[in-house]
Amino acid sequence: MRASGPAVAAAIVLAAEGIALAVVCLLELFALGAGEASSTVGGIAMIVLTLLAAGALIAFAYGTLRRASWARSGAIVFQVLGIALGLASLSIDPVPWLFTLAVGGTGVVGLVLLIAAVRRDGGSDPRLQSRGYDGHDDLDD
Repeated sequence: MRASGPAVAAAIVLAAEGIALAVVCLLELFALGAGEASSTVGGIAMIVLTLLAAGALIAFAYGTLRRASWARSGAIVFQVLGIALGLASLSIDPVPWLFTLAVGGTGVVGLVLLIAAVRRDGGSDPRLQSRGYDGHDDLDD
């Protein structure tokens, strides 16, 4: 079964975020090589963590296209963290508006698209239909 429109759009946003983090990783690598890092070990650790996050976002993009729930849930966590980081940047004086909009804005867009993908793909998922769930909890009776 093909991925829905919101899932494809969410995968594009996730892949773009992953590519952006890979570019940040390269910039960190160049800064480390130029001796601009205060700690070599800390700089290497930051590069590795940034590279892992970029790889995770690319994997989440691929998994979202394949309608994998692990990918959508992991991607939602990344989007919420991006929104939190964007909101936290509002406390800096002067406010770095480009960073705030780039990180927080893409987080909001990605979150909305992922929620739409879950709603669209979840309703047509045959695995959920075969369980006999009628939409009511037994606790409501």
